[in-house]
This record gives sequence, C-alpha cells and structure tokens, in this order.
Amino acid sequence: MQGEWTPRDLDLLRQHAIPVEEAERQLRLFARPPHFLQLDRPCTLGDGIRHLDQTERAACLEAYEAARLAGRFLKFVPASGAASRMFAPLLEALHGRSSLRRDDLAARHDDAADEVLCFADSLPLFAFHDQLRRSLAASGLDLGTLLAGDLRPALEHLLTAKGLAYGDVPKGLLPFHRYSGTPRTAFEEHLVEAAHAIADREGCCRLHFTVAPEWLPRFEALLASRRPDLETRFGVRFDIGFSSQKAATATLAVDLEGHAFRNDAGDLLLRPGGHGALLENLGALGADLVMIKNIDNVTTEDQLADTLLWKKVLGGYLCSLQQRLFAHVSRLQSGGAPERAVEEALHFVRDDLGLTVPPAVTAAGTTAQRDFLLQRLDSPVRVCGMVHNRGEPGGGPFWVRGADEESTVQIVERAQIDTSNPEQQRIFASMTHFSPVDLVCGLRDARGQAFALQRYVDHEAVFISEKSSAGRKLRALEHPGLWNGGMSRWITLLVEVPETTFNPVKTINDLLRPAHQPQ
Repeated sequence: MQGEWTPRDLDLLRQHAIPVEEAERQLRLFARPPHFLQLDRPCTLGDGIRHLDQTERAACLEAYEAARLAGRFLKFVPASGAASRMFAPLLEALHGRSSLRRDDLAARHDDAADEVLCFADSLPLFAFHDQLRRSLAASGLDLGTLLAGDLRPALEHLLTAKGLAYGDVPKGLLPFHRYSGTPRTAFEEHLVEAAHAIADREGCCRLHFTVAPEWLPRFEALLASRRPDLETRFGVRFDIGFSSQKAATATLAVDLEGHAFRNDAGDLLLRPGGHGALLENLGALGADLVMIKNIDNVTTEDQLADTLLWKKVLGGYLCSLQQRLFAHVSRLQSGGAPERAVEEALHFVRDDLGLTVPPAVTAAGTTAQRDFLLQRLDSPVRVCGMVHNRGEPGGGPFWVRGADEESTVQIVERAQIDTSNPEQQRIFASMTHFSPVDLVCGLRDARGQAFALQRYVDHEAVFISEKSSAGRKLRALEHPGLWNGGMSRWITLLVEVPETTFNPVKTINDLLRPAHQPQ
C-alpha cells in the first residue's frame, strides 16, 4: 500500500502527524470491516444495572462531599458539536424549493412542514426570540408580520450570515434558556451546574471543554463576559481549559470502490475522527475524577435539583467503589497475598464489579489468581447513569460476549451490531435502559498515577458510515466511540437515574420541552 502514496500525500500526513502505518491501517479497516459486537442480553435492573436505595444514596453523598472539598473532580464537556444538526428541519426547509408561506405549509400536512410551523408558532418561547427580532428590524423587517405570511426571511436571519448565522455555530454558543429576558447559552448552563456541584473548599470549579479551533475565540469571549457575574453570584472561581481534537486523530475516507478518497485537486481527504478522538484530550488532562456530559444535556437553573443530586450520587458511588478497589490492590500487593485476601478480592470482582472470573483462574492456585486480580483491577473505572429507554437516538447498556465467550458490560450503538441478524436485532430492541452520556470516571490507579487510556481501547470497534463531499459519496471512518469502544476495557458500573436528569436538545423544538422553559 505504501507505494501508492504520492509526495503530496506523505506531506499532508506529516502535517497532521499521522504515521503512514496508521493511514495504511485505516485503509485496511475499510477493506476488512470491523467485527460486530455480539450482544448476549440487555443490562436490566439487577442484571448489570444497580438501583441505589436511600441509605446507599446517603453514603454516596457523604463520599462525594469529601472528594469535592478535596478538589478531585473535573467536568469534561465535548462542545464542538454543530448546531446545524439541531436546526436540520429548518435548514432543509430553507434550502428546499417548497414555499415557506404559512398557508402553503399548513396545507402540506407532513412532518417536515409541521416542524417548521411548530417552531414559528412557538418563537416567543425561544431564548433567541429578541435577538432575531432585532436582527430583522435592523434590515427593516418586522418579525410579527413575517410570521403571519412568508417565513423565509425569518429563517434566513436566524440561520444564515444575513443575520444571526445560528445554522453554523456550535450548540454551546446558542441561547438555550431565558431568565427575566436575559438569554443563557448551553455553555453558561454547564458553568452554573458546576458551580453548584464541584466547587472545592477554596471555591474552585474545574472544567474542560473541547471546541473546534475556529470557535475558540467566541467561547473565550463569552467566558470573559460572563465569568465576573457568575463567580460573584455563586462565590466560586472557574478554572477552565479548552482543547480541540488533535490533528493526528483525523481519519482517511474511501470512495465506493475502496480507494483513498481524493478531492478534485487529487489531494487526500482527511476528516474529523468522531468523539472517540477526544480520548486523547481526556487522557492529556491527567485528572483524577472526571464527569463527562454532553453540551446539550442541560436544564434551567430552577430545575437542577435532580441533576445535582444524582451527579453527586454517581460521583460518590465511584469514590466509595474506588476506595475499596484500591484497598484490595494494596492487600494483594503486600507480602505474597494470603489466600483470604485473594478470596475476598475474587468476591469483590464478581459481586461488586460484575466481572467474570474465567474457570481456568478459579481452578488455578493462589499465585495465578493474585496475578489475574492485579491485572484486572489495574483499569480505569467509570460509573454511568442509565435512564429508562424512551426511544431517544443513541446507545444503551448490554452484556457483550467477547472472543473468549466471557460477557462484559458495554454501552452499544446500533451501528456496532449486525442488523441483518434477527436475534441481535431482537436483543437490541429489548433494551430497557438508555445511556444519556452521564459518566463519572476514575482516571488514576492505586498509586495515584494517570492511566494510559489507549491501553484500554478496542481499536477494532471503529464506526464506518456513508457521507458525501462536494456531492460525491464516500465511506468515512470514526475512531472507537469515547464511551463505546474507547472505554470497552474499563471497569464499568451502571446506576439507574431518573429521567429528569436527561434533557437533551437534539432538534430545535426540543427547547420547547418543560425542562427548557421557565417554571
């Protein structure tokens, strides 16, 4: 394969710090598609998902408080997602050929038209209503008049460079909520949530956002304008970092014949490697306990109670579990580990971590069992909140069979299974819970050293999807998902959380849900 690279190819790969061997590995993945996961069964309450009673929650809150005051927590928010997905129904209507006059939309009686009409009828409820009205007024247009007739100018001023250009900005910079007429973006809501949840005893709140490089100045400007008021109001100090996906995590694409995709100038096309690429950013932080949450999963400040409670419960559950795990490691490492220490650690691995102990290990001697336990416990730990499945797009928790026929808990997306297999389809459809991407992660080992996170990735668990570039179809490659294959070899614990903690904004009209409206 190396002989097919041109000097310009090699120069481009060098610019992105992508070794030729990695580029060739990616092309081989296209030629030999990744293996599908083999679902054994869905994780359910009592079988992979834990329900914590009031006494257990109280213990978790106590453990959380000690870790919070010690400054162990950091919040990590992937924030480079574009709002274009949110506005997809409106963008499709704007760029389509159909009339956008209100009467014509009402006469169509289809879902696409209904989405546009719902948005138009509810515009006063959106936090950006006043900005849109002012943008139109600056061009001599009246929002009320437009909403009664042709909606096109209003959509143009909302979505394009004629006005607010919201169709291009990241979700994090969009006004999600409004407080006494003042809009607040999703980015700001994460600051507010952190101020309530993770301030240490000195009042320091540590957060990290991953953003696209071209939008970093806008995020920094927003932070600079809002920081003084928020820090004064909550009595905290924000310690905030930003990073972008590393150039070396970009991936190749191929055409439908399987050849490396090239643009009209003959150059290789490199694409962003998906959210799995953020594992590099996460590992580079060297952090202790990290909360991970999507940028669009926020609610209004007056409805934060459940979110804050369960964030603390999940964090405290991890702290308690990690403390016990480290104690077992310490006992196993001290003086040859007596049989009792090995036996107790085996029970902990089976009963508390839900991990399988191979029959060969069970039948082996104490020394072999000790070696197995030390190897298995030397892993990052994550505690994942799980909500009842209500049909949201995304992944869910399953017991997955490995090549060794052992089952482990994984968060699985539909793209990771063989959808032509009726049994796998049936198991996926029987999922009782859904992953809202509400994770707390322990990234240091028993010695306090940061884990090398790449050691725990299933590098074969890539995503391959069909996309297009300049009107030409292509097949794109994404790295193993951050909370999918990227964490497949972590120790994973699942805890049921209430649906009130999950308030995503996937389409613009989701902002009309009660969780995003003033109470």
